[in-house]
Amino acid sequence: MPLACVQGVVIVGVQGIVVRVEVAVSDGLPSVGVVGLPDASVAESRWRARCAVEASGRKWPNRRITVSLSPAEVRKHGAGLDLPMAIGILAADGAFPPAAIASTALIGELGLDGRVRPSRGMLAAVLAARQAGLERVIVASRGTAELEAVSGISIVRAHTLHHVCAVLEGGVVDDEPVPGDGDDTMDGADGTPHDDDREAVGSSAALDLADVRGHLLPRWAVEVAAAGGHHLAMVGPPGVGKTLLVERLPGLLPPLSDDDSLEVAAIHSVAGLPRSMREIPVPPLSAPHHSASASSLLGSVHGGRVLPGAVTMAHRGVLLLDEAPEFARPVLEGLRQPLESGVVSVNRTSWSGLLPARFQLAITANPCPCGKRIGTGAGCSCSPSAVRRYAARLSGPLMDRIDIRLAVSRPSVGELDSAERSESSATVRARVQSARERMSHRLASTPWRVNAQVPAGELRRRWPLRSDGADLLAEIERGSENLRGVDRVLRVSWTLADLRKIDAPGRDEVAGALALRGAHAGLAS
Repeated sequence: MPLACVQGVVIVGVQGIVVRVEVAVSDGLPSVGVVGLPDASVAESRWRARCAVEASGRKWPNRRITVSLSPAEVRKHGAGLDLPMAIGILAADGAFPPAAIASTALIGELGLDGRVRPSRGMLAAVLAARQAGLERVIVASRGTAELEAVSGISIVRAHTLHHVCAVLEGGVVDDEPVPGDGDDTMDGADGTPHDDDREAVGSSAALDLADVRGHLLPRWAVEVAAAGGHHLAMVGPPGVGKTLLVERLPGLLPPLSDDDSLEVAAIHSVAGLPRSMREIPVPPLSAPHHSASASSLLGSVHGGRVLPGAVTMAHRGVLLLDEAPEFARPVLEGLRQPLESGVVSVNRTSWSGLLPARFQLAITANPCPCGKRIGTGAGCSCSPSAVRRYAARLSGPLMDRIDIRLAVSRPSVGELDSAERSESSATVRARVQSARERMSHRLASTPWRVNAQVPAGELRRRWPLRSDGADLLAEIERGSENLRGVDRVLRVSWTLADLRKIDAPGRDEVAGALALRGAHAGLAS
């Protein structure tokens, strides 16, 4: 019984899984059976494959065909297995020698006319093939510009199934693009534009801190948050510049490393939002509307397809919740797990698993629904019950997980007059980068990257404070009922020490960290 095996890739969650497509051609009534937990789109691949094979001038085996997808316990979704299924059937019928397909992955949807189209999550699929040790991957010629950044695996682009067959046969073919095909600016299989000029979703590259007038203390708080990877909350009346400040936080972060860039781009590719390759090094900014549901924030599953939420789209970047108390409280409470663990657990009937969510949280809030409850609150028109409901949206456990909490007021006249001396994002980013390098050197042999990720117990045990700083922290601990808050002060004090280029935090750094944590949500109670 002729048997062939080719490699394909399916997307599970936001990662690719290499699938072994085994094809057996045997005597019996002509039929095609697909086993191995295929969904409807995968089961229909046999009909698309047959039409594409015949359109390419190849002979479809008029025998009994069995296609097995392994691992069998993983449910397969999407049309990306069209191409490996068609090649596997031809290989089982003797069209290609086994060596031609032994270390090659094939990824793509097939049109009935034989053209090869990109499937969802191409970047994640190619990364999975590289991680599995495959030497070559064959993909569609259009909609794959994002693959240019992938190294370590040979990428072959093909317009049609005929072109793919010629490549596997070792011949040279001058395969002309199918009319209307072969252009990277056309929409992908999911209708998403793939042109290189498309702006990255949530890009903050053009936002400069020099645009912010005054606000010396809030600007410093944003710099500290960027340096140490700390979560940030700013509370103040409408129009004082809270959103203006936190929107510029991603622009202060160091560029993503090559591996992190590919990881972020793969997530965006799976979500149907591939980023421009020129902007991949920029950490992403995800800013959902306050009407967002828990599913849109944390992730959902539709028809077996996992849709990453805003927290996953902000992975390695910033999640901005503007006017956070306007979000539903269950939505905000869902952030507590990813803030601590860096992953979000999605549990649905059709799929359960973990999605990456290592982000910095930045929130803004007004002191009350009308925003005028300042000082004595004489100008506030909110009822006491409305103020309490508004403040209760941001629970104590959620606010405890935010390292820097700052009350923001209108800049003074002196600060506004000196606005021309405001530093640019590039200048501040250089200091942030220097502080990150000190952290990287200190944390080189640990699993943590920034101070915000280091457990407080490890900081106390491995990197003790200077004596005056330890005395002040002990005094704070004795007077505080919230030990988590003391741990946050300890982490921020280390970031202040790294920014000031000193070996260990002292009294000044601990006091500065305590000042940055001085606003208890800043909301009236």
